[in-house]
Amino acid sequence: MPELPEVESLARFLADHLAGRAVDRVYPVAVHALKTYDPPVAALEGGACEGVTRYGKFLDCQVGGLHLVLHLARAGWVRWSDKLPAVPPRPGKGPLALRVRLAGADGAGFDVTEAGSQKHLAVYVVRDPREVPGVARLGPDPLSADFTPEAFRALLEGERRQIKGVLRDQSVLAGIGNAYSDEILHAARMSPFKLAAKLSEEEVERLYAVIGATLQEAVERSRGLALKDLKAEKKSGLRVHGRKGEPCPVCGDTIREVSFSDSALQYCPTCQTGGKPLADRRLSRLLK
Repeated sequence: MPELPEVESLARFLADHLAGRAVDRVYPVAVHALKTYDPPVAALEGGACEGVTRYGKFLDCQVGGLHLVLHLARAGWVRWSDKLPAVPPRPGKGPLALRVRLAGADGAGFDVTEAGSQKHLAVYVVRDPREVPGVARLGPDPLSADFTPEAFRALLEGERRQIKGVLRDQSVLAGIGNAYSDEILHAARMSPFKLAAKLSEEEVERLYAVIGATLQEAVERSRGLALKDLKAEKKSGLRVHGRKGEPCPVCGDTIREVSFSDSALQYCPTCQTGGKPLADRRLSRLLK
């Protein structure tokens, strides 16, 4: 799933490639992905690209006073083409959900795709990005100047959930998902099942510092890469997420996994849980 660093890189790439260009045609290939109808997608046509912004995991392309807002969900992606096919796309069973062709003789533009059978990608055309429910409920951005140690401490006050779930809650912090929450907690030497409200002052300070460092490092690793290379870069840069059975790069212990109905987390027992393996069941508690 694209998370904050990947969406930030997508936003920077598109901002560079769309600057000064106008939209020629917009093709909503997968109608189920379109979540709004007023304004229609055709209202983007003829509009100049005024910038690209990120809100958490949402990508916002500003076109002619409107906003094309994309949420890539679990398996969505943006694919740039210096020359799109001349023939308009037809609805079908393929991964293509939306095509945006730019004005000009070169035929450049981008496709929005979604792999797999579970279709959760969302496309919005709105006058204000806050009209998108997911954007409206976002918490502070971990890379913004407003995300201070005091603000983070206030977010955790009275929070009775496990810290893994808190980090993934978009209404608490915008942009962190399953992968980077695993990476952050490993770097912070913290169990994913530790209750947020029981963190010590030192643990809160350490976690705050690690959140910013982990996300910023991931963004910097992706700087300048082509869109087609971003996924591979993300995977290669992860220390524990998706590495069940491999040695921990810090201590050499075997990375373990806890599976849930629709996801899984990975962690290092030595670095994060005092050597104790976490129970691999939905009750999510330490084995005694």
